[in-house]
Amino acid sequence: MLPSPDPESLAAAVELAVATRSARVGRAAHAAAVKYLSPRPLPAFLSNHLVNMYSKLDLPTAAGTLLSLDPDPSVVTWTALISGSAQNGRPLSALAHFAAMLRASVRPNDFTFPSAFKAAATARQPLVGRQIHASSFKSGLIDDVFVACGALDMYYKTGLTFDARILFDEMPQRNIVAWNAVMTNAVLDGRPDEAIKAFIKLRLHGGIPNTISLCAFLNACAGASYSSLGSQLHAFLIQSGFDLDVSVGNGLLDFYGKCHRVHEARAVFDEMHIKNDVSWCSMVVVYAQNGAEEEAFRVYLDARKEGIRPTDFIVSSVLTTCAGLSGLDLGRSLHAAVIRSCINGNIFVGSALVDMYGKCGSIRDAERAFEEMPEPNLISWNALIGGYTQLGDAHMALTVFDEMIGCGEVAPNYVTLVNVITACSRGGLTKEGLDLFETMKERFGIEPRLEHYACVVDLLGRAGMEERAYEFIKRMPVRPSISVWGALLGACRLHGKTALGRIAAHRLFEIDPQDSGNHVLLSNMFASAGRWVEATEVRKEMKDVGIKKGPGCSWITWKNVVHVFQAKDTTHEMNDKIQAMLAKLRRQMQAAGYTPDTRYALYDLEEEEKETEVLQHSEKLALAFGLICIPPGIPIRITKNLRVCGDCHCAIKFVSGIVGREIIVRDNNRFHYFRDYQCSCRDYW
Repeated sequence: MLPSPDPESLAAAVELAVATRSARVGRAAHAAAVKYLSPRPLPAFLSNHLVNMYSKLDLPTAAGTLLSLDPDPSVVTWTALISGSAQNGRPLSALAHFAAMLRASVRPNDFTFPSAFKAAATARQPLVGRQIHASSFKSGLIDDVFVACGALDMYYKTGLTFDARILFDEMPQRNIVAWNAVMTNAVLDGRPDEAIKAFIKLRLHGGIPNTISLCAFLNACAGASYSSLGSQLHAFLIQSGFDLDVSVGNGLLDFYGKCHRVHEARAVFDEMHIKNDVSWCSMVVVYAQNGAEEEAFRVYLDARKEGIRPTDFIVSSVLTTCAGLSGLDLGRSLHAAVIRSCINGNIFVGSALVDMYGKCGSIRDAERAFEEMPEPNLISWNALIGGYTQLGDAHMALTVFDEMIGCGEVAPNYVTLVNVITACSRGGLTKEGLDLFETMKERFGIEPRLEHYACVVDLLGRAGMEERAYEFIKRMPVRPSISVWGALLGACRLHGKTALGRIAAHRLFEIDPQDSGNHVLLSNMFASAGRWVEATEVRKEMKDVGIKKGPGCSWITWKNVVHVFQAKDTTHEMNDKIQAMLAKLRRQMQAAGYTPDTRYALYDLEEEEKETEVLQHSEKLALAFGLICIPPGIPIRITKNLRVCGDCHCAIKFVSGIVGREIIVRDNNRFHYFRDYQCSCRDYW
């Protein structure tokens, strides 16, 4: 039904179209205006309403056409066109309209300038922004607090921080919007201390913060890891009643999560009277960021029970937890929910799917998810390259890297190069990895970071060039980190270089004396070399100073139950069947040519006892359980919290051929795909 021909009623219908974002209602009102008011021209106020409506609904052609039909468009009409373009992500159009307005000798008002400043900021046009500032200065409107705030925000967002500070200092009036512009932009630019100082000055000047100010302060405390300062603000929030605001509550969740205070974050979450999508997503992220992937997934399930629809943010966060859990089945269930919710075309969800499948070892699914993305971004490319890195498939990682460079749309960042050099390390492409490291600054303008140096040490060490790796470390322009010395120690353990390994271990003890992993690695290195006295001394030192070693374990999931095994574990309810399966496998493997590698028996025992010990390693127990319970044709997936030992690696290769099964082992370093007596790592890991 067409609206009444009364102009005021038509204007009301146009406002309704803007409020409901209904182009159909707006066009009907426009048609009625033309029909009932013709041949008279549209009243100026109705024409302004229509231009504003088309601009706000992102119909720039209709808005521009309507303005061109007006013989004398007013500042209100021009401002509506400029504002709509700026709000709908068309900053260059907004700036073009602003220039056309000036050429038409129409003076901007205090509503026009903020929109023009916003357009200049979005388009990253500092020179144009300065010209608009000059125009506002000439007109005298720069003294208006909202115009000044627009200029201030523009200077910050275009990188002219010095100009922004001068403008802020010269502002005769500073409302909360101005203070918020200083704080939020400081946080976005990675200057948390400046944001905190601005908040303190706001309070000293008697200003009352709003939710934006408080969230900016919490973000700054999280970014600078000022845990105590953020807690003080929490007390202020409770006193002032701001803790009841859902946005502030979400800010507290983010702050406590980034400061690794999970219990406090959970307490805030449980006390929130109102929880929105962001609240649930924030709680998921808190657990995911702090290694509590199972809890993160439980929060997601609770959110679904509360009627929260899967959004791109919460789903991408939960997919990250699946990657951390190696929960391929959980990830596939989420993928189905993504498709049902019609968010599979979202760039964040698509990237998270690629990352999840890659980290769960299902590279074919990762490839499929990547190919279905309309426009992969840098995160998507990095996730796919990282998936091949997890498999140690250096050739495919390099191929995808070359494709990314060749497409010309995405430039690599430091994460990309960490992935590619790591892939070269795990795939034995030592020359290619070194070439990439040596040319990364020249080719891509990326300065090597500690992560890249650690990758090169690992690259050389795996290739048996430990001495060269040590010389590389001594020439590093930055102080070697734990990851650098750890890579060297791991290589020395692998190739039996005990003297150099001792040097690397002592450097690690200096940096982190309480890390049990480094002591165990040194002890195991001596044990593998048959130097039992020194191995025993290292373990005695650990005991004397109170360093406790976490147990190595392997686990396997069957029928939604996780079965965990430790070495020589006899507590499982199916232990008798597991031991019988191991004895059967031992006979079959020996008949096929397998000989136990007793170097991986880490205690000084008789040879026969060593053979028995290596047979009882946790990954073999998990494999025996999988062969008993998991039907033929279904891959057996085992996860281990440590590096898979050499004897287990050899044994699983034999088992894969003997029983004709696909066996996938994920250790703390990478995936191993066993099939037909072969492993995907080609025995280079």
